[in-house]
Amino acid sequence: MNRSRIAILAAAVSTATWLAFGAGTASATSGAHFFSATASVADNGALVVIFDEAGVGQQTVDLTLNANGTATYACINGGGNHPKASNKQTVSGPVSGSGTFAPTKNGRVTGSLSAGPPASTLTCPSGQTFVLACVSYTGITITDTTNGVTANIEDVSRTFVNIEGC
Repeated sequence: MNRSRIAILAAAVSTATWLAFGAGTASATSGAHFFSATASVADNGALVVIFDEAGVGQQTVDLTLNANGTATYACINGGGNHPKASNKQTVSGPVSGSGTFAPTKNGRVTGSLSAGPPASTLTCPSGQTFVLACVSYTGITITDTTNGVTANIEDVSRTFVNIEGC
């Protein structure tokens, strides 16, 4: 009877250990999800997404930021005005950024990624200053490519110089 109790106790301890470590490790990343992800436009016109992802376990995570960007560039004269000439340019296209992040604690990854704005080929005449007048980003997503999890983020925009078309 003593050996029987020891065998049962050993089996129970073995099962508990497997459940605590084996099963927990196997499913540690299966619960990966974005706790939060918010977008803003930085002073240089770049899209910035700040994120908090939970359920990633203790592995490093590869993240990718993708969006469609539209930027309007202009030439501003010495008086701070935009002449009503053709010296402005609107460009659109995909923008992206990526990074690798290590978990901080409790299987969470926090940080930020940035992308854009779309580049311009506009050149300004002598005496005028090249500026980014406004920028907008749509279709913003952040994807954890390690765990196959994506978050969709609301569109953002910002006007730096109030000109027609912004």
